[in-house]
Amino acid sequence: MELHGGDTETAVMTYAASQTPPFGRALCAMVTPFTPSGALDLDGAQRLAEWLVGHGCDGLVLSGTTGEAPTTSDAEKAELVTAVREAVGDRVSLVTGVGTFDTRHTVELARSAEKAGADGVLVVSPYYSRPPQDALEAHFREVADASGLPVMLYDIPGRTGTRIEPETLLRLAGHPRIVAVKDCSYDFLGAQKVIGRTGLAYYAGCDEHNLALYAVGGAGYVSTVANVVPEQLRAVLDAFEAGDTPVSARLQQRAAPLIESMMAAGLPGAVTAKALLGALGLPAGPVRAPLRPAGREAVDGLRDAYERCVA
Repeated sequence: MELHGGDTETAVMTYAASQTPPFGRALCAMVTPFTPSGALDLDGAQRLAEWLVGHGCDGLVLSGTTGEAPTTSDAEKAELVTAVREAVGDRVSLVTGVGTFDTRHTVELARSAEKAGADGVLVVSPYYSRPPQDALEAHFREVADASGLPVMLYDIPGRTGTRIEPETLLRLAGHPRIVAVKDCSYDFLGAQKVIGRTGLAYYAGCDEHNLALYAVGGAGYVSTVANVVPEQLRAVLDAFEAGDTPVSARLQQRAAPLIESMMAAGLPGAVTAKALLGALGLPAGPVRAPLRPAGREAVDGLRDAYERCVA
């Protein structure tokens, strides 16, 4: 499958039709389970990964924002990839976050991810330092050159302070290992511009955009909410693929209150996802500081939204 270049029609058809994007369509931004004492819970990670794959996920993204990557060590990130790979085998794609504010460190993590058995790396814009676009482009190219793994760029300016501008993405699309974008830019027009002019696989990184981005040629989603309702979110894409747009729209609308409760009610997604997973008896454990667990009122509200979504 050609991933780079091509005209608008080719790029849209590649992912809106029935072909397979580079990492699958329904990807979960998986939480990183910890033990009650805060240690990495590899057994819990394996059990959660198995559950997610068994309920519709065809890709898992480890050590991202929802995976609390800023608070896990380099060794823990590698151990997590190895453990989850052991649990799920080759049934699904494993992408792991390697992005930091330091190019050298990011390169090291990319090489470590390759050794640990990842299928791809998620690379966020360097945060805090806010590099200009030429430096940002050079950073991504150096990371992509550092290993043999395909790269998913992570555009989330609300957290990093730096947008990957569409013109920068158009240039980066020519790199043979830069194949995808996780889009949290909230620039729907900019996303369509890049989708229409490149072969980059665009994944919605904000659950409220899952169907909308897919409908204009996106590849699928990388979802925090999929930690708790993987089947329901997968059904949105399946209905659209089957040509039943009204059903896919209704399913997306049905998930919207839970998406709002988990992602737009004042608590980080890692907190809300772990709160719900714990309430459902699935592996999660506590969050690591500086995050704090959800309070009882918040958990009750999340559980109510969940019950309405799955009813």
